[in-house]
Amino acid sequence: MKTLILVDIQNDFCPGGALPVPNGDKVVDVVNSIIDKFDDVVCTMDWHPDDHVSFALTHDAEVGTVIELDDGTPQMLWPVHCVEDSDGAQIHSGIKLPRNMTIPFTKGENPSVDSYSGFFDNGCKSTTELNEYLDDDSELYICGLATDYCVKFTALDAVELGYTTYLIIDACRAVDLPEGNEALAIQEMIDAGVKIITSSEIPNG
Repeated sequence: MKTLILVDIQNDFCPGGALPVPNGDKVVDVVNSIIDKFDDVVCTMDWHPDDHVSFALTHDAEVGTVIELDDGTPQMLWPVHCVEDSDGAQIHSGIKLPRNMTIPFTKGENPSVDSYSGFFDNGCKSTTELNEYLDDDSELYICGLATDYCVKFTALDAVELGYTTYLIIDACRAVDLPEGNEALAIQEMIDAGVKIITSSEIPNG
């Protein structure tokens, strides 16, 4: 089964949002051009409480600061974004999602730990229901926002869980923070076994 995973293509990560990924909205047309090629489509979503540990405001600190959490995990601090039930947390309205699509898989709901991956939180202490939902023989095609954070960690976990995993590179955009992070992320995914393709290389059916 070919499954398309749309990672965090939410209003706050698009231009005009609280944490805009440069040209983040440009993935929408690419996604719409390929969405009918898949047997199944799922979405992941950041879904944070307003006092989330990843928010700079929570710590009265500057955006971009890296702190160390109580368990020693490094944490990048971001603007307040994708607060649960807010407009910014909604999937970009331009994406033509299938009517029968499964309810999106939310992450980052625990205020004390961040969750970049669509499968596990950053400490691998809790999981979403995404792995349980997927068929064991699923081929996963991953795209979305942002290449060097949530997309990367979703793809790395997918490979670790045993899925054949593709990254649709032209349907992704990166924060590239710090500078050069996008290239490092792509190489890390390649080294882990993620196959990098473009939307034109996706087979029909």
